[in-house]
Amino acid sequence: MKNIVILLLLVCCSSIITGKGKRILNNQNKIPNRLIDYDKFQKTVNSSAQERETKRLTEEEFLKMISEKDVILLDARSESRYKLRHIQGAINLPFTEFTKESLAQIIPNFDTKILIYCNNNFEGSPQAFAAKSPGASLNLSTFVSLKVYGYTNIYELGPLLDVEKTKLPFEGSEIH
Repeated sequence: MKNIVILLLLVCCSSIITGKGKRILNNQNKIPNRLIDYDKFQKTVNSSAQERETKRLTEEEFLKMISEKDVILLDARSESRYKLRHIQGAINLPFTEFTKESLAQIIPNFDTKILIYCNNNFEGSPQAFAAKSPGASLNLSTFVSLKVYGYTNIYELGPLLDVEKTKLPFEGSEIH
């Protein structure tokens, strides 16, 4: 009996010790915040993964879609990087500025065709297109956020392109 009590104490203590100050989450001790919904974010990521892959475009497909009527070419990079170099005709709304209202101002209809690109689509212009860690690519966050806000027709530039060799037209202060 004494050995069982010692064993139980060791198990309880080891879980406390190995926790090293980490909060063990369960439904009773989650910190509530009605404006943060990780579960919805995660569900959106998981449910749209396959769709996103089918909506990644080649350079040629992207060029063709840019010229279509009622298409929004969205650049979600910072304003300073956008000003240096962006695809001609792109509208800048930095990702950090995404709200229901700011998105509705530039994309009023949820079924509007939206084309996105990011830093990780271009090389050869490290100031304007500073590469991010692949898992933190802005295209990923932008796609998921647009889905969460209700947009349904999102397409993404797929390849990594050299700014000197791409057929996509650029404008901005970095262009000579």
